[in-house]
Amino acid sequence: MYSVLRDRDPVHRVPDNGRGEDYYVLSRFADVFGAAVDATTYSSASGLTFEYGEMERLGLESPIVMMDPPAHTTLRKLAIKQFTPRQVGALEPMIREFVVERIEQMREMGETDIIEQLFKPLPSLVVAHFLGVPREDRALFDRWTQSIVSANAAGDALDAKEAVGEIVGYFSGLIEKRRVAPGEDMLSALVHGTLAGGEEVSLAKILGMGFTMVTGGNDTITGLLGGAAVLLTEYPEERARLAADRTLLPRAIEELLRLTSPVQGLARTVTREVEVEGVTLPVGRKVLLLYGSANRDEREFGPQAGALDVGRKVRRHLAFSYGPHFCIGAAAARLQTAIAIEELLDRCPGFTVDEARGRYAGGAHTRRHERLPFCAEGGAA
Repeated sequence: MYSVLRDRDPVHRVPDNGRGEDYYVLSRFADVFGAAVDATTYSSASGLTFEYGEMERLGLESPIVMMDPPAHTTLRKLAIKQFTPRQVGALEPMIREFVVERIEQMREMGETDIIEQLFKPLPSLVVAHFLGVPREDRALFDRWTQSIVSANAAGDALDAKEAVGEIVGYFSGLIEKRRVAPGEDMLSALVHGTLAGGEEVSLAKILGMGFTMVTGGNDTITGLLGGAAVLLTEYPEERARLAADRTLLPRAIEELLRLTSPVQGLARTVTREVEVEGVTLPVGRKVLLLYGSANRDEREFGPQAGALDVGRKVRRHLAFSYGPHFCIGAAAARLQTAIAIEELLDRCPGFTVDEARGRYAGGAHTRRHERLPFCAEGGAA
């Protein structure tokens, strides 16, 4: 479908649903990239889905992903202080210890579900760390996270009303603790930071950042890791090539990000009339930026764009979007992926996953497995 859109209808119009709510879909790399970097023309302030009235329905103060510069920029600068290379690199021992422990358990099991055992709990562990959730509260946090991520995949994180209520209450209390005793976490940075003009970051904005981390830092990494395991099973020659030459790992990670594209697409709203590929996009129309298609565009990545090449030199891709909304957790995502792949190749060099028996989560935006059978020594998973 993506290929047909790119070749025949790169600015596809989804017809009016009877309420004046048509929208457009961009599928070529150059067009999606151009929209991602132009936050002035392609605004996030009206929401990131192709539904109209999204922000009004939520009735919330805009979270950072639904803000435009300059307001977005000042809040992002506070949050990103916790994602420096040094701080992300410091997570390696914790991540590696967790990954090794889980892989050794899976080796003993022989056959299991790698999503449940490793690829779902790992990102939850990392998100909890960045938010400053104490170790003794991680079990509660994992339960809330799972409920919210599942509801978000179905279209609305707020549908998990009980979990949302509990996590809002929990973080409201944790925020107050951080006012008195700040830590080295993102909540502390926001609580004690100031925005342009010197005003404090509101409680609503801090909670919104927490929800953004929960919904954006969990299922996306699960999708990346699950998709990577599938690709390394489907392309045994490329896996053998990577296993034999670990210097290829950085390139392999970018290639896996490109091909998996855990966020398949997010929408923007056009603030002025603009022409793309000869089609005029009217003011106020939603436009879906189809990252998953753009990342497989032969015009950008060559005739073998749909195949895994662990040595491919990927100059740029859209798995983390681009421009003002480039994912602040990109370095943490790469680190988790690198460690998981390294340890799987070292400890289970013949592993396989069975995508045919796997199950994808629902939802129109994030592509991730809910279940993915894994066999530690190859053969039937």
